[in-house]
Amino acid sequence: MNSFSRSLLPALLLAAAATTAHAAEQNAKEMVTAFYRMVFYDHKVADAFKTYVGASYRQHNPLVPDGIEPSVAFLSKRFEMNPQAVNEIKRVIADGDLVAVHVHSRSNDADRGRAIVDIFRVENGKIVEHWDVIQPVPENAQNANTMF
Repeated sequence: MNSFSRSLLPALLLAAAATTAHAAEQNAKEMVTAFYRMVFYDHKVADAFKTYVGASYRQHNPLVPDGIEPSVAFLSKRFEMNPQAVNEIKRVIADGDLVAVHVHSRSNDADRGRAIVDIFRVENGKIVEHWDVIQPVPENAQNANTMF
């Protein structure tokens, strides 16, 4: 191997690693988006968890215990009480094994709603952990910017 090849090899390996990491992030974004749409657009909560969530599911929302069953029950009850509820995806961002979904959540058409960022950790192609940050949409804002 000549000196040019030896100097080029690390750059090629780095580029290949970056391409692989980008592909993994893109796959995670697509998977989390499909999960999110199945839960919040189609209201197929149990099917979504069965398809996309790993057996060990860690929950950071203080209102919901760890595990798949408590999350399915919590969300299913929400949709029973608010069948028109929807979370409209505004953006999806991936960073390594984390995927963030920024949404406008409304219980019905008359509801101003909430701005929510749901953060999911993906491991081996499955969602294994969840955090959320929730902020109500105010009637009057102190600026002309939207929350979305």
